[in-house]
Amino acid sequence: MPAGDGPVIRLENVHKTYDLGEIQVHALRGVSLEIKRGEFVAVMGASGSGKSTLMNILGCLDRPTKGRYFLDGTDVSQFSKVELARIRNRKLGFVFQQFNLLSRTSALENVELPTVYAGIPQAEREKRARESLERVGLSDRADHHPSQLSGGQQQRVAIARALVNLDILQRLNDEEGLTVVIVTHEADISLYGKRALEFRDGRIKRDSLTQKRLIAKDVLPTLPALSDSDEEEDTPATASAPDKAPAD
Repeated sequence: MPAGDGPVIRLENVHKTYDLGEIQVHALRGVSLEIKRGEFVAVMGASGSGKSTLMNILGCLDRPTKGRYFLDGTDVSQFSKVELARIRNRKLGFVFQQFNLLSRTSALENVELPTVYAGIPQAEREKRARESLERVGLSDRADHHPSQLSGGQQQRVAIARALVNLDILQRLNDEEGLTVVIVTHEADISLYGKRALEFRDGRIKRDSLTQKRLIAKDVLPTLPALSDSDEEEDTPATASAPDKAPAD
């Protein structure tokens, strides 16, 4: 969504409680929050602090037990699963920590998949997918399946993946004004955002602007290059099981 004034995300006294038999887990305890269009917000906190529950609600993957959630001015708190799915398809995008790739599908088709659900014509879907692969330096791997990456390539991807994603997100945020919210355990990663929220025991304990923001594109060139042995390693790491994606 383009940058501008006013919140694109607004939570009003949001609670989330999970019933586990005789035990109730209070994941969120009265969270109120506004995120304006064009912000880049990092959500931090230890395991069990409530940050993942918050992201599930912000991403319309779950609904609050109590309280209200306004997304782009619309109260989606009590939307049905079908209505939430429609909102996710039209207004939200996700980048998961895991690869979440279809093992029997090419890199191009994996990238293209979300645009299929959006009803975009086939030629435009392929064009966008190829541009996205080129942007992350994988245009020559468009027809490769996940299992067709060498061990060295997998190692390089593992090191660079987080920074590449941050670089793309920073560019989309800075150049196109997209609103970005990320979850992280690491304080260093939060420095790539413009604002940080720290959660503890289901509540916001700190809300601050980033003073010395890190720029991913400046860090990417400092990553170590593949060694000669890695470059020469042509055998896929999982060649014995081509129908399985490589382990992360």
